[in-house]
Amino acid sequence: MDNQAQHLDVAAVDQYLADHLPGYSGPLRANKFADGQSNPTFLLSAASGAYVLRRKPPGVLLKSAHAVDREFQVQKALAGSDVPVAEMFVLCEDEGIIGSVFYVMERVKGRIFFDPRLTDVDKVERGPVFKDMNRVLAALHSVDISGVGLTDFGPPGNYIDRQVTRWSKQYRASETGAVADMDRLIAALEERREGGAGDGPSTLVHGDYRIDNLIFAPDEPRVAAVLDWELSTIGHPLADLASVIMQWRMPPGTEGRGLAGVDRREIGLPSDEDFIAEYCAARGIAPISDFGFFLGFCFFRMAAVLQGVKKRALDGNASNPERGLKMGELVPEFAARGLEALRDG
Repeated sequence: MDNQAQHLDVAAVDQYLADHLPGYSGPLRANKFADGQSNPTFLLSAASGAYVLRRKPPGVLLKSAHAVDREFQVQKALAGSDVPVAEMFVLCEDEGIIGSVFYVMERVKGRIFFDPRLTDVDKVERGPVFKDMNRVLAALHSVDISGVGLTDFGPPGNYIDRQVTRWSKQYRASETGAVADMDRLIAALEERREGGAGDGPSTLVHGDYRIDNLIFAPDEPRVAAVLDWELSTIGHPLADLASVIMQWRMPPGTEGRGLAGVDRREIGLPSDEDFIAEYCAARGIAPISDFGFFLGFCFFRMAAVLQGVKKRALDGNASNPERGLKMGELVPEFAARGLEALRDG
C-alpha cells in the first residue's frame, strides 16, 4: 500500500514559502525524518537556509488528532520565555497546497537522546542533562498563561476527566482487537476520577514530555528546544511529570526507551524519587500524595496513542508504518503497567 505520509509536494511548498516567508529563496529539497509517528516531519534545505516542516498526515484522521495548528500556536506564544522552543515561521491552513495543514519552523541544531541511559554522553554530564530537563519542565508549568496569550488554549479544570473521556473514545475508534487490561484500566481510571482523583491546579502542559522530545545544545547539557507539542493544552502539571517517570519505567532499548532495571546511580542518573523531589522544590510545591494515579493515567494515554499509531500503520497513512506496527505491540504492556501503577501507588 502506498503511504502518502512519506511524500511531500516540494514544488508546492517551495512556491508557498516564496510567497509567504520573507527572506526565503529556493530551490527546495526535502528529506523526511524517520523518527516520529504522529505528524510527518521533513527537513527542508533551500538556498536561504534549513527549515523544518510539520504536517498533518493525509487520509481519514481521528477527530481532534494531529493538531499542528495548535503546535504552531503554543510554540509561537512561548518565544522568548524560559521554555526553549524553535522559532515559528509560517502556518498554512489551506489544505489545498499539499493536501493537509502544515507549518514551517526553525531548524534547531543539537542532540536528541533516544535512549535515556545516555550511553553516548560522558557520565559526568548525564546528571546535568536530566537536571536541565527537570528545570525546563518546572519552567513550563510556571508560564503565565494569560501573559503569553494562551488563555483560550484549553478549558480550565477537569483535565484528567476530559483526557480520560477523550482518549477512551480515541482508543475505541482505533481498536483493532480486544486488550483485556486496557478495558480494566479504563474502568479503573473512570472509577478513581469519579472519586475526585486528578483534581488540582491548571497550568500549561506539554502532554508528551520525555527526553526524546527535547533537543539539547551540541556542546553542553542544556535544552535548546522542546519538540512535539501536539498534545499540549491547559491541564494538570503532574500529568507531565508522570509522563517522564512513565517512560523510565519501560525496558531499556530501542523499543521501550526506558530505564527499568538500570542501576542509575552507577551510570550517573537520578532516581525517580530524586527527580520528583527536585521538581517539587523548583516549583515550591508539597510532596505528591497520589502520584500512582497520574502514572496510571499516563500509561493509559500512551497506550491509546500507540493504538492509534498501529491503526494508522494498518491503514497505510502512518509516518513510519513498520515502526508503527512495532509500537502498537506495546499497547498491552502499557495497559498492564498502568494497572500496576494504580494498584501500587
